[in-house]
Amino acid sequence: MADLDSSSEDSSMDSKSEESTEDSRLEFSEDEETLVIRMFNLVGERWSLIAGRIPGRTAEEIEKYWTSRYSATL
Repeated sequence: MADLDSSSEDSSMDSKSEESTEDSRLEFSEDEETLVIRMFNLVGERWSLIAGRIPGRTAEEIEKYWTSRYSATL
């Protein structure tokens, strides 16, 4: 019984660490943010094109960052 409790704690801890990793990935540097803004003004919501200009970033990360940061202000 103790093993079952332990494994459920481990899985909840794993999901928490994944969430914090995902949140930290949405922290963009000032240069990245400027580039995303400039590229968005040029190509619109073509996230894969924008991601191609920012090493280590995926289209999904950029879209999520954009919608969480700018969609309410536009």
